[in-house]
Amino acid sequence: MFHTRCVRIWTIGHGTRPIEEFIAVLEDAKVVTLADIRTHPGSRRHPQYGQDALRDSLAERGIAYMHLKGLGGRRDPRPDSPHTALRVDAFRGYADHMATPEFQRDVGHLIAVANATSTAYMCAETLWWRCHRRMLSDLLTVAGWDVTHLIDVGKSEPHRLWDVARVVDGALVYEGGAIPLSTD
Repeated sequence: MFHTRCVRIWTIGHGTRPIEEFIAVLEDAKVVTLADIRTHPGSRRHPQYGQDALRDSLAERGIAYMHLKGLGGRRDPRPDSPHTALRVDAFRGYADHMATPEFQRDVGHLIAVANATSTAYMCAETLWWRCHRRMLSDLLTVAGWDVTHLIDVGKSEPHRLWDVARVVDGALVYEGGAIPLSTD
């Protein structure tokens, strides 16, 4: 796992909301750095969330933007994946990806930034439990982070570990067969 100062980190999904509302949620949580964890940081349906437009809108409000492609989703599962409790290929593929050097490098970068500034990581999916943010949040929670999902201005919820998450030989595994992790 990763050594951290055990600070708070936020997550957010842009969904269909206007950019002004999205930024208001970040400002309400006093976020000063936004890490984009989309593999492809663009949106044809919501151009305000394209990488350049988003970076510019955030900069106007004093929020730094960074893209961490190595934390992005849409990964194919390995045939020998140990994450047997995950029935959705996209989630199993992401769980497999979490063991790669690319992921380890970018999660280390995210942790370094979040140790220095108030940071949120984002993707497109509004509902955190339907997004790969869920699994990154599991990893950070196990490492001692206080992960909070931003829903709206004044509305957030603490991360809850997925009930099939386990730590096996120091690694997060979604196999559902070991003793569950404590959520305390």
